Parts: sequence; C-alpha cells; structure tokens
Amino acid sequence: MRNACHKQSPHSGCRAVGAPGRQELQAAQMRAPLCLLLLLAHAVDMLALHRRKKQAGTGLGGNCTGCVICSEENGCSTCQQRLFLFIRREGIRQYGKCVHDCPLGFFGIRGQEANRCKKCGSTCESCFSQDFCIRCKRRFHLYKGKCLPTCPPGTLTHQSTRECQEECEPSPWGSWSPCIHNGKTCGSGWGLETRVREAGPAKQEETASCRVLSESRKCPIKRPCPGERNPRQKSRKDRKDRKDRRQRKDRKLERRTQLPGSQ
Repeated sequence: MRNACHKQSPHSGCRAVGAPGRQELQAAQMRAPLCLLLLLAHAVDMLALHRRKKQAGTGLGGNCTGCVICSEENGCSTCQQRLFLFIRREGIRQYGKCVHDCPLGFFGIRGQEANRCKKCGSTCESCFSQDFCIRCKRRFHLYKGKCLPTCPPGTLTHQSTRECQEECEPSPWGSWSPCIHNGKTCGSGWGLETRVREAGPAKQEETASCRVLSESRKCPIKRPCPGERNPRQKSRKDRKDRKDRRQRKDRKLERRTQLPGSQ
C-alpha cells in the first residue's frame, strides 16, 4: 500500500510519508541523551536518599530514640525531658541526636526550653563548663580549670595528668637517727646521725613527687659492742698500769740506795 501511494499521482489523494518519518527519527535521537541525563539525576537522588536512610539506621543521623520531633534527614530537633540534644555537623549538614550524657569534648547545658550539648574550648579535651576544663589537649597544662601552654611560676607539672600544682613545701624535721659508725650503733670513736623531712605539696592532694631533704652531723658512740671493752676504760687501765709500774720501779730504786755498800 505504501509503495502504491508513492507511484500514484499527487492528485490521487494518497500522502507521501517518507520525509516526515525521517524527522521523527531525528527528534527521537535528539531526545535520547536528555532521557539519559534525567535517569542519571534520578539515580543520584535515590543513592543520596539511601545513604541518609543508612545513616539513620547506624545512628549518624535520623536516630529518633528519645526524640519528640524527628526527621529522617536531620534527626532529632527536640528531645524528651532530661535528655540533651547533641548536634553533629558534617559539612553543611547537621544531624540531631538525644543523649543522656554529652560526648567527650562537650558539656551539657540545661535550659527552660531545651537541654543542649555545647562544645568545650579549643584547648580542652573535656570540660565541666565553657570556662572550666577538666582535662587538656596535648601540649597544654591544666591550672585551675584553664588550659595553658606552660605552667605559671611557682607551680610544677604532674607528669601523668599534666596538671600545674603548687611547689613543694618542706615539712618539719624528724627525729635524729641513732648514731652509726660502719653500720653499727656501738663501738668506739665518732659516727653520724641523720634526720629527714619531706618536701610535700602545698595542698594535701596526691600530686607530683617532691624530693626528700636530709642532714647529718657527727656524734660520739658511747656504747661498747657486746664482748668489747670501752676504749676509754681501756686507756684508763693502761695509764694506771703504767703508773703502777713506775711506782714499783721507784720503790726498787729506793731500796737499792738504802742497802749498805750501795754508795
């Protein structure tokens, strides 16, 4: 039928369809890239929606536990009483979550309308409030709730907690130790006796260790060891023996001079 129309005269009433069919084909070919772009954009939107739903399931956003008002995209915006609203930001987006305790690096503020988690200062690792740090980040030292690059004068740094604490103050001197010579408390001659005092922290808290101060002095040892004589007693006896010998010698000389014929 189509071939017959091509053969008949234009005045016979049949319409030629060859040229319009080619135009429709060209238009369809031009629409094909546009359809592909629309399909690609739809796929991107679906992927983004899938990711948001996945985040809602894993708690990164959209977790509605404890919420009064919640959405899949932004999570909680209003929490139940006594819970804190924690806002987590990722780029230009933010997600709300209701928590019993604010995470590390945040502190809780209770208000009439809502309880919120607010971020600590830039140098704080954890804090009690905006103006009172509990623990500092690396390379900072904690002093009276503040995080400082170095401890102020008159304070020492605790090695494990990096807290600045008051310098040590010496305690009273203790009693003198027994007089010792060569590890013995008996014998003769002179020994040493020692007393100590600790340089403890100014505040009665467990802080950085402070050095122990000590002093020594000479002392006489007056107690003889078991089985030994006192050297002083021995020296007295020796002097007495020498004196007795001199006296006996003198008496012998006197007797010799008194004998007849001794002159």
